[in-house]
Amino acid sequence: MVREPLTQEQIQRGRTLGALLRRARADRTMVDVARDSGISVETLRKIEGGRIPTPAFFTIAAVATTLGLSLDDLLTRTDDPLSPPRDVAV
Repeated sequence: MVREPLTQEQIQRGRTLGALLRRARADRTMVDVARDSGISVETLRKIEGGRIPTPAFFTIAAVATTLGLSLDDLLTRTDDPLSPPRDVAV
């Protein structure tokens, strides 16, 4: 099975998601957020950096829960992938 290449829109959406999570993390360390979310620091680093533009649902759900973010809010904020990331209220 060959995976279809990601569209520019999907790549931008991943970057937007990463920026939103990074802002919501604020002064918390990646190590703390990753540990509390049950994921590796490297996975969190790649998501925040936009290098995993389509992370697994349960991974994002775990990080969002750790950061006190609503999945609905994340979806709304990443729905327009061509708009720049907005500030996240935490």
